[in-house]
Amino acid sequence: MRELKQAIVVRTDIKMSKGKLAVQVAHAAVEAAYKALRSKPEWFYEWLEQGQKKVVLKGGSEKDLFKLAEEAKAVGLPVSIIRDAGHTELPPGTLTAIGIGPAPSEVLDKLTGKLKLL
Repeated sequence: MRELKQAIVVRTDIKMSKGKLAVQVAHAAVEAAYKALRSKPEWFYEWLEQGQKKVVLKGGSEKDLFKLAEEAKAVGLPVSIIRDAGHTELPPGTLTAIGIGPAPSEVLDKLTGKLKLL
């Protein structure tokens, strides 16, 4: 059986409190999972049955996250791009994180394997 996982990649060039960071990661995870459910339901349900494996990774700048999101979309992976609403710590529209997958781990690792864990 193939292993599936989800990667959440966060910006590391902006300051976010631990709470803000946790919420942005949660937004990315939920939105990417929803996109997978709609576009790749077989991946979503396999991932759900496998325990919903996730990794949270350091992504660098906004430019770095956009580049990674485009690479993931180009190979057909579900991607969410999360922008803050601006109600608390960050200006409205600040890109904070992206979610990729759930997807087969070997495909995801080709894109995110160089990134360090958060």
